[in-house]
Amino acid sequence: MDTKDNNPIMSAHITLINKPVGAIGYGMMGLTWRKEPPPQSQAFEAMSTALDRGANFWNGGEIYGTPERNSCHLLNEYFTKYPDQADKVVLSIKSGVKMGQMVPDGSEANVRENVANCLRILDGKKSIDIFECARVDPHVPIEETVRVLGELVKEGKIGGIGLSEVKASTIERAAKVHPIAAVEVELSLWATDILNNGVAATCARLDIPIAAYSPLSRGALTGVTIRRNADISDNDPRKNFPRFQDDVLEHNNKITDEVEKIAHRKGVTKGQVAIAWVRGLSGRTIQTQDGELVTLGTIIPIPGATLADRVIENSTIVELTDEEMSEIAEVLKNNPIKGNRYPDHWLATLEG
Repeated sequence: MDTKDNNPIMSAHITLINKPVGAIGYGMMGLTWRKEPPPQSQAFEAMSTALDRGANFWNGGEIYGTPERNSCHLLNEYFTKYPDQADKVVLSIKSGVKMGQMVPDGSEANVRENVANCLRILDGKKSIDIFECARVDPHVPIEETVRVLGELVKEGKIGGIGLSEVKASTIERAAKVHPIAAVEVELSLWATDILNNGVAATCARLDIPIAAYSPLSRGALTGVTIRRNADISDNDPRKNFPRFQDDVLEHNNKITDEVEKIAHRKGVTKGQVAIAWVRGLSGRTIQTQDGELVTLGTIIPIPGATLADRVIENSTIVELTDEEMSEIAEVLKNNPIKGNRYPDHWLATLEG
């Protein structure tokens, strides 16, 4: 079995805001943002396991839940019980929306209110290492939003600035105002957009690490392969996602099936291969769809999990050989993914 299971993910010497982080991070969305969130005890076990495994870059959000119950509330409870673990975690928090709404608001008044509210909920149990607006406000220049966040860094209220779901030109503009600690974007075998639209190349050139969310393709590369839309429960958001509709699932699963063959050959899970592929892009020279050669920078997959067993699976380091990376590249070339990443009404909130 081609794995390294002795907690090696801290050996990559990756830093965010001058703090060491593991080569694989941890996404917290599922712990608070679902119809029936896991009980506190289960969430705490998953969080503790992530930290024990070296997955100390945690990605949470004021938007992950409700104003009454989101990541910040859970983090307060966790670090109240485990205060010695607070300094070991590098915490990124997303907000930048109107309170209680998924409406981007990058104005000074709102961003300051967002940060103040998160800090109030955390109540000193944990600092905000990186703060990012979940979406770019089309009505407020990114320079203005980043300027305000830069002031909050100087005031000691946040440690650094992150960007989320941004296009390459926005990263360029933002970085001219203040150093950017990380850019969070979707990247998986089912979502390779950033490798071809300039985002990954820009981050590499500006030495900005990428936090790759949904590296497991929204669950398409975990457990049992989803073959029909009918297999998805009615209260699951993926039910309405274009890539999970019957007319494209069969095509998209050609990638999943090929990954499963590689996983079987290596004696690992297809989810582990999917995460290894994302992580394996760090420092690798790739050819874009336009034929351009691009050397990528640091990419940190941040898979989410609500169960300790899944955290262990996701955080186990699997190494892909150059030959296996080339094999996967050929699979992706021959099977371009079909369907948009989000439903149309959500796409309107994204850049690019």
